[in-house]
Amino acid sequence: MRWITNLIPTLIYTVPAVLIAISLHEFAHGWASWKLGDPTPRATGRLSLNPLRHLDPIGTLCLLVFHFGWAKPVMVDPRYYKNRKRGMVLTALAGPGMNFLISLVCTLGMGLILRLTGGYVGAVVRYIYYLLFYTSAISTGLGLFNLIPVPPLDGSKVLGAVLPEDKYFGYMRYERYGALIMMVLLFTGVLDQPLAFLSDGLSDFFWLIAEAVFRL
Repeated sequence: MRWITNLIPTLIYTVPAVLIAISLHEFAHGWASWKLGDPTPRATGRLSLNPLRHLDPIGTLCLLVFHFGWAKPVMVDPRYYKNRKRGMVLTALAGPGMNFLISLVCTLGMGLILRLTGGYVGAVVRYIYYLLFYTSAISTGLGLFNLIPVPPLDGSKVLGAVLPEDKYFGYMRYERYGALIMMVLLFTGVLDQPLAFLSDGLSDFFWLIAEAVFRL
């Protein structure tokens, strides 16, 4: 039972962090597509900050366990875009872009806490600090993982803008195997080092910004 005792303190940070990262990621997809003229996200209820509308059970579990995962894809209709390929790229990148923005804001929040308190904080402020830390880490992981060009991750949509249509549609025939491929990649640890390297690099960059802003 010791593992349960150790797990509970982590969950009080990771669960809200995952809900924040997923909700804003998917909202960004829906908002970008809607702004490009597509009514589908609003019509299907995905232009929302309610995490229950966006959770994918397996992807959410992977986020909790590995800090890398995915959400339920937002349905979009590129026929409404003036430029379909550019519209798909912008819509696809909106999710990871939002995650990186969340990570930066959380890092700035951590820097502000350190600047104001000098590191001497009470229980409530300590919780807020570590919630910001976990939210930053999970948002970065969600953003980076979704840039992998495996259907239905966002990277596969970006790939569609650079591949000829016949090759892209041939590639997308394997979309039904996407979740299985992602699970294998995570459980085998193939992506651990490259994703950790990128995540650490991005986090270090955001922390440099926080240090410069708050003169830490």
